[in-house]
Amino acid sequence: MHVRFLSKSLPVGRVFCIGMNYAEHIRELGSNTPDQPVVFMKPPQSIALSGKELNFPVHGKNLHFETELVLYIGKSGHVKTEAESLSFIKGLTVGFDLTLRDLQGELKKSGRPWEISKAFEDSAPLGDFVEYNSSIDIHAIDFAGYVNGQMRQQGNSSQMMFPVEKIVHYIGSIWKFIPGDIIFTGTPPGVGPLNKVDRISARCPTLSLDFAWKFH
Repeated sequence: MHVRFLSKSLPVGRVFCIGMNYAEHIRELGSNTPDQPVVFMKPPQSIALSGKELNFPVHGKNLHFETELVLYIGKSGHVKTEAESLSFIKGLTVGFDLTLRDLQGELKKSGRPWEISKAFEDSAPLGDFVEYNSSIDIHAIDFAGYVNGQMRQQGNSSQMMFPVEKIVHYIGSIWKFIPGDIIFTGTPPGVGPLNKVDRISARCPTLSLDFAWKFH
């Protein structure tokens, strides 16, 4: 599996995801506030590049969109301090963490893993990456999610409970990063259901990014 990075095609390593990273999203789901980042993973096969027609999952009944800022890791190693976290980031984009909310609710109640509600085929629509550099304020990135051209979510990285440095350090202190690892950083409030006829778009005005997908 590869992703698009500027004019290049770069490999994907692991797909890390952060759950419950925006206070208002936690409240809308009625969940408890975590004291550490909530980490789960998706297989690389869950990634769907912009323009790809998405398979609509049939093993659940309530598919939700979750718009997120996404990081591309550019070097290997453990992250020893938050201060060095940003040096591991090579690229930025936006995408969706598609979630079967009915299944997730059942799994959470029974204490079982989330994978079948989060890590299915095409559950990670992902835009093209742009290069991250120090001129970009990682704490002031606007992004939004649209359904059929109507804005449904709007967030800014400044609203994260666990900022990017904390996320990268937390994951990178447990797993040794490899170039190509990807991190979905969590979703703001406004998540909602999708139907098979819907078209979804993820946009980031700060980075001039705009990507869209439809189902088939």
